[in-house]
Amino acid sequence: MAGKLTHFDGKGDAHMVDVGEKPITDRIATARCNIKMAPETFDIISEGRAKKGDVLGVARLAGIMAAKRTSDLIPLCHPLPITKVSVEFAPDPALPGFEIEATVKTTGQTGVEMEALTAASVTALTIYDMAKAVDKAMQITDLRVVLKDGGKSGRFEAS
Repeated sequence: MAGKLTHFDGKGDAHMVDVGEKPITDRIATARCNIKMAPETFDIISEGRAKKGDVLGVARLAGIMAAKRTSDLIPLCHPLPITKVSVEFAPDPALPGFEIEATVKTTGQTGVEMEALTAASVTALTIYDMAKAVDKAMQITDLRVVLKDGGKSGRFEAS
């Protein structure tokens, strides 16, 4: 499972990996996380009664924008020509809260896992920001890559 760390040179200094020799392939990654909240907060968001407006709509846009800005946030990420970003919500009264799923696609020489993780996390952070006035105890949990496909390492699906 553990491979060689690629973002360090022979001296141990950080560097951006050269992907110039890699073939251009279709790539996709999906990341998920949860945001847990009080039952009352879940009802407010689900029913569209938040004072700041459409929490899930704004959070979706924030996630999409975040995916496009990942290379500005993560120092050694390559800027990528993203071809698609989607952010979906699965309401879960048992949490209570929402499962967030972000999927990013590109055709390029490196994967989009970081873009998917960034999209999912910023989506959750935006929900927190828009609802913190009524629930400061919300928790963002379980951020992970659940699908990665394309490139030399092939397909990964979380079990």
